[in-house]
Amino acid sequence: MNDRYGAVIPALNAGKHLQAVLQDVKRFLPPDNIVVVDDGSTDDTGAVARESEVKVISHPENRGKGEALKTGCAHLAFSGNIDAVFTLDADGQHAPDEIPGFVRVYEDEGPGIIIIGNRMGSTEGMPLIRKLTNRFTSAVISARAGTRIDDSQSGYRLIDSGILREVELVTGRYETESEILIKAARKGARISMVPIRTIYADEKSTIHPVRDTIRFFTLVFRSFFW
Repeated sequence: MNDRYGAVIPALNAGKHLQAVLQDVKRFLPPDNIVVVDDGSTDDTGAVARESEVKVISHPENRGKGEALKTGCAHLAFSGNIDAVFTLDADGQHAPDEIPGFVRVYEDEGPGIIIIGNRMGSTEGMPLIRKLTNRFTSAVISARAGTRIDDSQSGYRLIDSGILREVELVTGRYETESEILIKAARKGARISMVPIRTIYADEKSTIHPVRDTIRFFTLVFRSFFW
């Protein structure tokens, strides 16, 4: 267990899976370094997180994944004792037993780095539309960031705390994960990748195919003026 690292888990109506996720994360990180941001859930997400004895920050209403990430990352990155912050989903798509792989890369290459969990080397089980979308958006984000990023839509990441303190984020939903890659890379951050498993179960995506596509292209357009 390493107290130099923390984790932010944005959670919206994730009570069904969250307890198991937190049990596994606590095998690798101290409970005090794990932040669940309950983003306006209407189920027992907040209660499940509190029962797991981790830090819980609640948004009274749903503000979006990006806002949840910003809330949790600010809490950890500005604490002064966390070198880098994991971001992972609450629905079980990200296997906590892969945390040590991220740590090894960080300790070899950090600080000043974002490490992305890359699913694109083993896409068995990934829906075809998701695979095609990931490849397209990754190509676009790679071009805007000026560096190769194979899986820009992966939310499983380890981000150096210095980057989180320096990069000002203005978006608030799924496009925030792309925004940080573009802005951090332009500030000189290195983007690295570590292979992870592709896991899909019975989780229900909250991505809106029209609204979030518009937000993505709006972000790309705005990036030309940064």
